[in-house]
Amino acid sequence: MIERQKLHEQDAIKRRNNFDAVEDNLSAEEIKLEASRCLNCKNPQCVKGCPVNINIPAFIAKIKEGDIQAAGDIIRETSLLPSVCGRVCPQERQCEGKCVLGIKGESVAIGALERYVGDNSSAKQTEIKPTGKKVAIIGSGCAGITAAADIRKAGHEVVVFEALHKLGGVLRYGIPPFRLPRKFLDREIDTLKSMGVTFHKNVIVGKSITLKQLKEDGFDAIFICSGAGLPKMLGVKGENLNGVYSANEFLTRVNLMNANSEDTPTPLKIGERVAVIGGGNVAMDAARTAVRVGAKEVYIIYRRTEKELPARVAEIRHAKEEGVIFKLLHSPAEILGEDGWVKSMNLSIMELGEPDESGRRKPIDTGKIDNMPINTVIIALGTGPNPIIQKSTISDNIEINTDKKGYFVVDAETNATSYPAIFAGGDVAPTGESNAINAMGAGKRAAKAINEMLAK
Repeated sequence: MIERQKLHEQDAIKRRNNFDAVEDNLSAEEIKLEASRCLNCKNPQCVKGCPVNINIPAFIAKIKEGDIQAAGDIIRETSLLPSVCGRVCPQERQCEGKCVLGIKGESVAIGALERYVGDNSSAKQTEIKPTGKKVAIIGSGCAGITAAADIRKAGHEVVVFEALHKLGGVLRYGIPPFRLPRKFLDREIDTLKSMGVTFHKNVIVGKSITLKQLKEDGFDAIFICSGAGLPKMLGVKGENLNGVYSANEFLTRVNLMNANSEDTPTPLKIGERVAVIGGGNVAMDAARTAVRVGAKEVYIIYRRTEKELPARVAEIRHAKEEGVIFKLLHSPAEILGEDGWVKSMNLSIMELGEPDESGRRKPIDTGKIDNMPINTVIIALGTGPNPIIQKSTISDNIEINTDKKGYFVVDAETNATSYPAIFAGGDVAPTGESNAINAMGAGKRAAKAINEMLAK
């Protein structure tokens, strides 16, 4: 039996000091070998596990034939971002998690195959017949890029508004380049530009321009996919001290603003001992970035055990290899300071009780405290919806239903909001796990609904 082929990895000690890609593609020979492991199931569960339903057996069959461009054409029928998704999607919980080979052994390395195909094929030029209709997309992340491609293919004019000074949304400001090299993201955006999609940067919808003004400017539909940029904080004493960052701020300043560079106008001050609060992929990204910007000791503080860590298995392994220390069954109780700066942190020692509504065992405070000397705290507990757009809709008398947390309420099949011709998706209207491929799924659903609406 052929064993699963493993991606080539940069040495852990070396990569601690650079932002180069941690993983390199398989060779052409290894790709064919891995593709040969696919059973080409008649009822492929892997496709059902993919939120955008890529025809996985079909593109793998083309790899077996040695036709990488044809494999890329098949993937791009449903996903514009194979190089991106092959690197950042949680395949082990989605397509690979459904692979029948995984029942008794190791699943096909679908993510490795997808990224190779994405890197070594190009998007076909498609003929676009203008319809005279115009669609505004708010946000240039996963959902926005996906929707833009599908709507533009239908012939509609597409204008994307991005609040930041660079395109890509969370793919650029949130995910470090050692996980997602920027050249692949830039190439996907260039493909959209070549299709005639227009991008406007430094435009904060809700401030620079409102939804009402967009409608007055003649947009026939609007898709809101501006992400969830409001960090969730701890709510403990001392979190306002200097040296406490949200992961959103920390990663944005490094990934987008080069704040770790010596000549930056907005330098990032980070201490020798860093504690990252959380256990998801963002926490791993923050911890591994902290290692690279000079921290001597970096800790992941998580209130459950390693078994419950929500981050991808590969990200956890990479973090450990790079020297990140996992302090499990601990939760922040208070951040202590001196002269306005973080000095240490009191941690509550936890134990696990019965499962909660998520199915994971509920952490219980034992009443014991562990004091930990620390210089910097990075809080990676997720984000909530930025309320800028929602507030502007109120002043413009555009009534869009939101839930008690401030997320837009949307139809699960179309991502339509309660207001005609306005749709929402991704982290501003979550309908599942927050990740790149699910955001892409939202973009595809919204695009399909918009195209059907505009065709009437």
